Amino acid sequence: MQYCYFHDISCSFLFDLYISVIIDGIVSILGVHRIKFPHRQKKYFIVMQSVFYPDERINARYDIKGCEVSRWTDPAPEGSQIIVVLKDLNFEGQYITLDQQRPWLLRQVEIDTQFLRRLNVLDYSLLLAHQPLHQDERHQSLSFASLIVRTKKSVNPGSSPVHSGVGAVPGVVPEDDSTLLLSDTDGRCTKPVGDAESATPCSDTAELSDFRVQNRRLLPNLKNPLHVIDGPEQRYFIGIIDIFTVYGFKKRLEHLWKRLRHPGRTFSTVSPQTYCLRLCQWVQDHTK
Repeated sequence: MQYCYFHDISCSFLFDLYISVIIDGIVSILGVHRIKFPHRQKKYFIVMQSVFYPDERINARYDIKGCEVSRWTDPAPEGSQIIVVLKDLNFEGQYITLDQQRPWLLRQVEIDTQFLRRLNVLDYSLLLAHQPLHQDERHQSLSFASLIVRTKKSVNPGSSPVHSGVGAVPGVVPEDDSTLLLSDTDGRCTKPVGDAESATPCSDTAELSDFRVQNRRLLPNLKNPLHVIDGPEQRYFIGIIDIFTVYGFKKRLEHLWKRLRHPGRTFSTVSPQTYCLRLCQWVQDHTK
């Protein structure tokens, strides 16, 4: 999970945002909470769905705002186990390579940022991470039985790490009564109830353990789960977070001060309209 503290936000704005954030690219809000301490100020916080899941093979993580001031982070030393979230300037010279998925991402970012602009919100971040695809996912030489295995593992609650210690990409795959399902108990493909009773051995059941261990993707070429997009060589985890900063009086003053302090440079505190257009332009320039 991701946790974020927020202050000076009206209840009506928070309620509207909590109800409205159902857009694919924006991280789902799982809860809005308050902690009361004796003789101290109340603390409000939200719980959001993690963008980086499953994270076992992620190579790098980035927090993107589409600007340059204070947007560099020193990478972790080689061999270090510390996870460092890098920033815009660290990503320069790289691209999100999606091919056929690129128009979808550009359109989705545009929809999400326009939605936040209408709420007068700024200073949100586009979280980005990537990991290499497995060999069979890269070439997509999959049998139908293999796809059935992946689909069933995606919708089976017992496949989540909470229940079995197994990593799986969360997603919603519509049930199809005509689809064959793979039985975990005997390794045979059986037809749904109502059809003629039959069962035939599945040649790909040996792959089930590999999928279970290696967090294989579910259905290449079809709609991906939330925040997961596959390119030809890399899998990308993408989502918008930190969506509670309203462009009020304090932020307007901060904007004026930063214009004087950083003339000719781009920084995060700008109007929601400018912020929206700039982040869309960043995605346009860094995808192919």
